[in-house]
Amino acid sequence: MDLNRLRVLVAVARTGSVTAAAEALHYAQPSVSHHLARLEAEAGLPLLQRAGRGIRLTEAGRLLATRAEEILGQVESVHAELAAHAGLRAGRVRLAAFPSALATVVPPAAARLATDHPGIELALTEAEPPEALTALRNGDVDLALIFEHGVTPAADRRAIRTTTLLTEPRYLVTPRERNWDGPREALATYAGERWIAGCPRCRTHLLDACRQAGFTPEIAFETDDYVAVQSLVAAGLGVSTLPGLALLASRDPRIRLDRLPGDERQVLAATYGNSAPSLPVQALLMAFGQTCHGQVWP
Repeated sequence: MDLNRLRVLVAVARTGSVTAAAEALHYAQPSVSHHLARLEAEAGLPLLQRAGRGIRLTEAGRLLATRAEEILGQVESVHAELAAHAGLRAGRVRLAAFPSALATVVPPAAARLATDHPGIELALTEAEPPEALTALRNGDVDLALIFEHGVTPAADRRAIRTTTLLTEPRYLVTPRERNWDGPREALATYAGERWIAGCPRCRTHLLDACRQAGFTPEIAFETDDYVAVQSLVAAGLGVSTLPGLALLASRDPRIRLDRLPGDERQVLAATYGNSAPSLPVQALLMAFGQTCHGQVWP
């Protein structure tokens, strides 16, 4: 299949119309329609169907558009790697990482990369793991830092390769001055307290851990800002849990930390595809390995 035609299909899927796709690609509208017609002939299946005055992708069209994004992303990566080998440029790495990693392990790794390979251009994007993996598959980034709890991988790891950078402990976060009736490091001790948790997608691990401890937590406040979580706890408005990187990034002196036994999450570096990463990506992976080795926790 012609790559330009795949780009046209992806543009139609992203913009929702032939006209908008033509504007995004700086093509004439008849040219976009021609490419789509040729692509349907190559696929042997209808990819578009009329929907009122507009169009929408068929099931086959949606499938091909999803795969086309991945193919085009890999082609971009190949071009970058060949360019680096040919000496046309030193190379670049586009990195997506979650907030606490951006505040802790990313800066020293980036500094190490700049020292060891001053010609490599590094671009940083903040993204939670699901969005980072989507960007990786779409070719919008070259490397993604993600995290996972326990040993169960994310639901969709198709063509994703990962390297474990570190294992991160989790902590109970409680007001420093308050006394508790029960073990400070046991979730069940706080069954009757109000809890501060992340967004509905992010609090799944907390809910599962509390359920295993025999209770359902009362979620009083919702925020993914680890600085705000600590301030709310310090003010006596609830208790919470936080991972080690968040506490390395910022720690309020008014809180107490108790490490949760056996509760850890893995921080992983993810690349896409079965081939070896590009040389610039390999250089950044090495910088992360050196940065994360021997990490000391609160």
